[in-house]
Amino acid sequence: MGKPSVKNVMVTGGAGFIGSCFVEQLVQEGHRVVVFDALTYAGHRANLAAVESKIEFVEGDIRDLAAVRSVLAERSIDWIVNFAAESHVDRSIENAADFVHTNVVGVFTLLGAALEHFEKLPANKKSEFRFIQVSTDEVFGSLGETGHFTEETPYAPNSPYSASKAGGDHLARAWFHTYRLPVIITNCSNNYGPRQYPEKLIPHMIQCALAEKPLPVYGDGRNVRDWIHVSDHSRGIYLAALKGVPGESYCFGGRSERRNIDVVRGICRELDGLKPRARGSYEELISFVIDRKGHDWRYAIDDVKAERDLGFKREYGEFETGLKQTVRWYLENDAWVQAVMKESAR
Repeated sequence: MGKPSVKNVMVTGGAGFIGSCFVEQLVQEGHRVVVFDALTYAGHRANLAAVESKIEFVEGDIRDLAAVRSVLAERSIDWIVNFAAESHVDRSIENAADFVHTNVVGVFTLLGAALEHFEKLPANKKSEFRFIQVSTDEVFGSLGETGHFTEETPYAPNSPYSASKAGGDHLARAWFHTYRLPVIITNCSNNYGPRQYPEKLIPHMIQCALAEKPLPVYGDGRNVRDWIHVSDHSRGIYLAALKGVPGESYCFGGRSERRNIDVVRGICRELDGLKPRARGSYEELISFVIDRKGHDWRYAIDDVKAERDLGFKREYGEFETGLKQTVRWYLENDAWVQAVMKESAR
């Protein structure tokens, strides 16, 4: 397969953690990118600093039909890759409305604009057009001690967040089957890596530890998550857009299942080596707190379909290697952490 033709790509939510990594991937591959982002608390222009001169940025909300239509028409968009989402489970438990508005209504609006745009394209452009709905393994619910999620796993979301993502996915699937919009859905396990907003487990624990605050672990810490490095996930999404079959879904995992408590202890060990406390280990700060409502027990993904059909491979085969690099990045980029936290507090 030769080098793919240059695409005009609209990346919604492209100023977020995963979206900005994907934008860097697109730029590296030579595509023309329009980032469309509402710059909510977890989206920051600073995340795009490395490629800012090579992309176009449009501040906008996927619920704004006129704004989405404008970008699609004026930039002759070939691919829409939708990262725009409210994504934190704890926030969804406290206020589910924002999640429904963005993850369901927003996707509905985006699909409607995409279909209008698609139907106006010439035949050769229609064959290349793609709508990628980026989703999560949380839509599948919870696993027991064994088994893995696959593309055939029925949806069974347990939190307001995962239910809202499932709603958006179902709409995307329906737009393919009803209107033949070339939709592809991707589901991933827990992402980690640089520039993740500090409310998430790994950066949150790092920040708490550096501030000598308790490291809050839900329940007994034995809940299990599969971890994929954000750059591996981004590569998977790119392959799905490039080689994926419309109407199909593709799962991407890290094959790195770890108990939450073991992840936190791993962070502590890395910090002990890179920035030791004045006395003792950071593990002494671990504090077990009341478990999250409806806390899913275990997630794990079997992504053999993506490996077989897309040629997906992970560069980060060892979670501990990626974790060490991630901890080091946060230690070396405290200015970024302080800037995004200050910006989010406005």
